[in-house]
Amino acid sequence: MPSPPMRFSTAHRTMQYQVTKGTDVLLDTSRHETRGLEQARRERLLYLCDWLPPDYGAVGQYSLQFARELAAQGRDVVLAGLSSRESSDTAEPVGQGHLHQIRLFASRYDKTSILRRLMWTARINTRLIWRLRRQLLEADVVVFTGSPPYLLQWLAPLNIFLRKKLVYRITDFHPECLIAQRGSPGVVLRGIYWLTLFWRRRVDEFEVLGIDQMERLAEIGIPKERIRLKRDPSPVEIGPSARPCPRPEAARGKLLLLYSGNWGVAHDYNTFVSGYLLHHRQGSGRLVLWLNAVGSAVNAITDLLDQHQLPYVRGAPVPLKDLASLLVTPDAHLITLSDPFVGFVLPSKVHASIESGLPILYVGSPRSDVHRLCTERIRAPYFRVDVGDVQKCWQALESVAQLVPERKASRQG
Repeated sequence: MPSPPMRFSTAHRTMQYQVTKGTDVLLDTSRHETRGLEQARRERLLYLCDWLPPDYGAVGQYSLQFARELAAQGRDVVLAGLSSRESSDTAEPVGQGHLHQIRLFASRYDKTSILRRLMWTARINTRLIWRLRRQLLEADVVVFTGSPPYLLQWLAPLNIFLRKKLVYRITDFHPECLIAQRGSPGVVLRGIYWLTLFWRRRVDEFEVLGIDQMERLAEIGIPKERIRLKRDPSPVEIGPSARPCPRPEAARGKLLLLYSGNWGVAHDYNTFVSGYLLHHRQGSGRLVLWLNAVGSAVNAITDLLDQHQLPYVRGAPVPLKDLASLLVTPDAHLITLSDPFVGFVLPSKVHASIESGLPILYVGSPRSDVHRLCTERIRAPYFRVDVGDVQKCWQALESVAQLVPERKASRQG
């Protein structure tokens, strides 16, 4: 007798469906848990710059500050840069995350020779990339700055294979700064410039220091949705408790005009020195320049000051822990910027100078964010002079000199 045909009851089909659905639910739950584990894993971020503290360098100081903030938010951050002392490798927990600092020993380079600068840059960039090869493979995001120069030309081609998110914090524009310094590109720099534009268009995101830099990127065709404004803060907090440093003895009975930080090829000095000469030859002569700076223009400035027998105090950048005290010591601050560099560099000194609460004399273009920041944020008197306007610079120096009563200058001296 033949067996009856097999039949599946509705209940059985329902059970099968429920089991299948149960399996689907389990699979979905598994996928959800996997996603949760991936989200729970801290984002791994590699941050590259040039000279890290205790070496002097504004980019390195800000990079360390930003790296700590990113780690405190719950990321695994590797901050890599250069040291003029020795190579080092340190790690520490920061907030909810972790900060690993890698310093690569590097000698300082000769800034007066363009060829030596390019050779130094090529050698350092290659060494950095090789030293960080494991961190590059492990990172989810790679943030790099405009210093060392041309690091873009190493990272962007490599990222064709690495497929990481590239974030370019474009502190300084290269080779635009070199072209501005020379006045014309020439064949080699023109080739480097077009190659730079090619690789910039393959960067995922740009961080800019100011609106003027944002405008420069827009000029070369970078979409605005890939540009984010992230200003540098003041590297130190300057509050009522900040105590001034001892004033230089050479400035006794005078007012101090402080130039601190870097004074290099991007910073005009002829306008200021010419106005400063008039201030001492035909004006009140109450201001004394406190040259607490380093950079390629410093020797040329001191030569001019010595040639005209103008008074000045020569100093040097102070450790970060003493910066707040230094910045509240003078009677006013000086900032300069040459017109061809507007939007290609932003003098970082502007943030701390504004925080000091003291008057600022700026020799430079109103198109720079130096002027925008001073206009919007400063609480003290602010004076701006166009590059080349010597008479107005002299008038501005006289105005600054009138701000502080002579008896106060004598007492502080």
